[in-house]
Amino acid sequence: MSDTGIRSRWVLANGVRTHYSEAGDDGKTLVALHGGGAGSSGASGMGLVLPLLGRDFRVLAPDSIGGFGLTDPSAPTPYGLISRTAHTADFVDALCLDKFSLLGNSQGAWSGAYYAMLHPDRVEKLIIVSSLTIATSMGIKQEPNEAMRALMGYDGTRDAMKRLLEALIIDKSRITDKLIDDRQQAATRPGAFEAFRRMAEGIELVRSDPVLRLQTQWQEALPALTRRIPTLILWGTADTFALPATGRALAEMLPDARFEWVEGAGHQVQTDAPDRTAAIIREFLNG
Repeated sequence: MSDTGIRSRWVLANGVRTHYSEAGDDGKTLVALHGGGAGSSGASGMGLVLPLLGRDFRVLAPDSIGGFGLTDPSAPTPYGLISRTAHTADFVDALCLDKFSLLGNSQGAWSGAYYAMLHPDRVEKLIIVSSLTIATSMGIKQEPNEAMRALMGYDGTRDAMKRLLEALIIDKSRITDKLIDDRQQAATRPGAFEAFRRMAEGIELVRSDPVLRLQTQWQEALPALTRRIPTLILWGTADTFALPATGRALAEMLPDARFEWVEGAGHQVQTDAPDRTAAIIREFLNG
């Protein structure tokens, strides 16, 4: 176990050697899904909030397929985030989880919500953090911005990784050399860059295919899901990637979900404001 209280673990999820980070031992189970920027992982995307939530819950944060973290980069992702959702299903099955709650940031929130649509009997509560991907599936439009360009413009260099993180995290003191180096190492390990590219190709395939793209049109499905499963949405007031206006539009379309603004936080609310985020999530899961 690290001095942060986070444990490094491995599991074979339907043949894919999958790394995950774990905190806590007892209580309800929470599966935390990181976002989609290069080099992201359970530890780098959720690391500050994991030990805080681990005081009350068993928290599991897998590294996704698609070249993320330490998970096998050779795992296929032909259908982009749909494939990532299938990996989430394989992960929870490999750990024999019956019922649990899901927390997801950005693309991870999309995967969590889609898993909940496919398996509503197994998801107790759903927590969505700053997800432009979900907003897009709800038909909400947002123009490209500098933060999006920094995320998509990662070229494999450490400077580009630093710019990527600065686009996601408002509190620059959170962007430590260790965080930059850990994500840079994950993003540039053998096979990771190619896996990241294949994930992007899979996402584009789903968007362009007249049948597959129907699975990403959630104007009816997500409101129905939030009526069935208690849902919390967290959004940073200073998010420069998924803009606050996008969050407000999503809130209007999901009146049954509880919406909480986190003052001064950016796209990674859980990194900018881990104490506040953990407190809101703790109250929601125990309420």
